[in-house]
Order: sequence, then structure tokens, then C-alpha cells
Amino acid sequence: MYPDHTPQRAVEVHQPTPIPPPVVHSAPVVPVQPGHVPTVASIVLPDGRVVTGYAIDTVRPEPVTAKPAVSRTAMNVALGGVGFLAVCGGLLLLTSFIAALTAFIGQLIILAAVTFGGWIAVQVLGPSGHTGGTTVNIRRAVIKRNHFHG
Repeated sequence: MYPDHTPQRAVEVHQPTPIPPPVVHSAPVVPVQPGHVPTVASIVLPDGRVVTGYAIDTVRPEPVTAKPAVSRTAMNVALGGVGFLAVCGGLLLLTSFIAALTAFIGQLIILAAVTFGGWIAVQVLGPSGHTGGTTVNIRRAVIKRNHFHG
């Protein structure tokens, strides 16, 4: 088991301590008869066969306890609270919608002003479409009866 050059060691063997089984007291077995013997039912099928078995009682639900009556005032207060919350929520949504619509219309107006202003700037500052026309220096011109005089 060990190679020749290793000294042999003493091996201790530990035996497990057995655990005693639990004490079980056996109760006497007493056969118990059911409270009543179920009735046997036989049914004759249309083809002549007879089926025999125990009748099963239908499960009856527990009787429903009467609910306490809710007063009309409490019902009206509850419905009024729900209606009030619905109206508040609707007004909040309406004001949010109006604010968003106002901002959208304002942005459309700004977009139109910037676009139209850009178009005017291109018309004024851009190259003129016709050649051979007269260039007028407006700073030196004198306007008299719809005529330019230089």
C-alpha cells in the first residue's frame, strides 16, 4: 500500500456512533365503519346493459350570507368623488393639450416668419434676375414724384 521509502503510520478507525431510532408507540388499529352505508344505484342503458355504482351526493354550496345594505348617501358620495377626480383629470389633460397646441402654433408662426424673411433677404441681397438694368444708389437718390433723380 505504501511505497518502500515511506514509514508506515498507524491508522485510526473511527466507528460512527449509532443514533437510536425514535420511540414509536403504535396505536391500536380499530376499524371504523362509515356513518352510513351509501346507496347503490343501478341504471339500465338503452342498449340493455346495467351499470351499477354508488350514488354521489351533489356538493351543496354554503348558504350566502346577506350583504349589509349600503346607504344611498355613501354611494352618492363615492360616485361624486369618482366623478370629481375624472373631471380634474380631464381638465388637466385639456390644459396640457391647449398649452401644447399654443406652443405648436407659435412655432409655426416663427417658422413662417423665418422662411418669409429668408425669401425677402434672398430677393433683396441676391443677384437680380435681369441684366442690363440700371443700378441706383439709393443713398444718393432723391425721390420726387415717383422718379429717381441722381
